[in-house]
Amino acid sequence: MKFKCLGFIVLIGLLSLVYPPEAFTKEKENKAESEIPSHVLNISKDNTYPNSTDDQEILEAEELTDELINETDVRISNPELIEMLNETSIKPSPFAIGYRGEIFLGRWPLSYESKERNTNWEYQEVNLNELNNQGGQSVGEMSYEQKEEKRITGGLTTKATHSDQMMKLILLEAQNKTKLPLSFQSTIGQGTKQTNSYSVPVNKIGLLRAYAPAINEKGEVAFGDVYIQLKGSKMSIDIKNVTRQGIGAWIPIQDHVSFSFELK
Repeated sequence: MKFKCLGFIVLIGLLSLVYPPEAFTKEKENKAESEIPSHVLNISKDNTYPNSTDDQEILEAEELTDELINETDVRISNPELIEMLNETSIKPSPFAIGYRGEIFLGRWPLSYESKERNTNWEYQEVNLNELNNQGGQSVGEMSYEQKEEKRITGGLTTKATHSDQMMKLILLEAQNKTKLPLSFQSTIGQGTKQTNSYSVPVNKIGLLRAYAPAINEKGEVAFGDVYIQLKGSKMSIDIKNVTRQGIGAWIPIQDHVSFSFELK
């Protein structure tokens, strides 16, 4: 029995080396962030307005670009900068012995690191259905029906330069961590319905409120001056004057509605 216990302890020790405790904690947090409460319903199949997901496309770095950004000390995930590097036609000559050059590409937001993420399932009220059963003879039934088209817009919580690029960086990071259908703009079309019904007793008024949920992101964006260095037949990326700026954003969850039912 002692040998079995010793073996079990050794096994646990080995697992902690391969999978440190923080890895399990991180996985648990990500799972919790992606879990949707029972009072929040997916309306993607019933939404009369087809939401676009064009802004959620992920640009992949080409082979040369991938090699260049992986050699830098600062992480680069800005899609616009990656696209510029993908399209660059700069190619050092294999015979350029002793040649040196430097090309300044500008100051760029390089990457976003999330520090805190929270979900507000009642970010914005989008609809109110009411059933007045005062003086009624039997229990009434009511369901959700969107009265008018509602557009939910997110954005940065503070003013910043390169705001469009920063929003893309934050969006990509949040999508990767939560696996939720996130977009800075979401629309619920007029006439969108759900079959879930709510009972309204006699002499009561039923109020069914609908809310659009959203993710709140808080973190840091790294900025830097980006240079392409040419040395002989080799090319590399050099990042100078790196700074970090605190930033936050609200990102709506597309095609999801949170419900709150009240009797009066």
